[in-house]
Amino acid sequence: MTHGNAPASPALDGARAGGPPSRSTLVVTAHAGDFVWRAGGAIALAAARGEKVTIACLTFGERGESAKAWREGKQLDEIKAIRRDEAERAAATLGAEVRFYDAGDYPLVATAELADQLVAVYRETQPDVVLTHPTEDPYNGDHPAANRMALEARVLAQAIGYPGEGEIIGAPPVFYFEPHQPEMSGFKPEVLLDITEVWDTKRKAMECLGAQQHLWDYYTDLAVRRGVQLKRNAGPNLGLAHRTMAEAYMRPYPQIAKELA
Repeated sequence: MTHGNAPASPALDGARAGGPPSRSTLVVTAHAGDFVWRAGGAIALAAARGEKVTIACLTFGERGESAKAWREGKQLDEIKAIRRDEAERAAATLGAEVRFYDAGDYPLVATAELADQLVAVYRETQPDVVLTHPTEDPYNGDHPAANRMALEARVLAQAIGYPGEGEIIGAPPVFYFEPHQPEMSGFKPEVLLDITEVWDTKRKAMECLGAQQHLWDYYTDLAVRRGVQLKRNAGPNLGLAHRTMAEAYMRPYPQIAKELA
């Protein structure tokens, strides 16, 4: 497991100095590009608030999501290096730390070692929020595989009897980010997140992913459509930007509240 470099934040500096601890977001993603397309706005928003964002990137997407490099005649190790570099630059642009597990894609297979590593990152980061793939994707089995691993590790990290270092975690809420073909994946946009203020940052992070340049415009158009839906559901009195950009999420667990809002 290797670690990327995350920029320092005032909130983290305050926590080190004895101030209130920073909030923490953990993103569990199957491939090197997934976190950018699907959750780049949420990541950038959290980082802009001074929160700690850790991305657990299970594979480089070297076999299933690097067709351009294969067509250019590149070899497996070269492709991994390309995708790693892209993901590191994208994560740095968003203000997050990315960790690579090199578990191998197409197919991504659960192992006891990988479960231990994910439990360790949960206990280390103590996330307040978890972002990951939804349970269905008939076009890419790695995505639901990553979902199962993320949810299982969350449960194991709560268990005091599960071996490993670190304090057990609480029950951080989980949000599923939008898959590439939502209509075919049982995805229903239950949460619409306004990412207008960090859209330029997300777009710059997307442009770090040259191996999947064909997706830049697709995810720009999707952000526009979700933004239209957000404005329609928010009503006319919130002062939203004329061109609102948004991301969509689902919630697998109940929302906990003391009042309905």
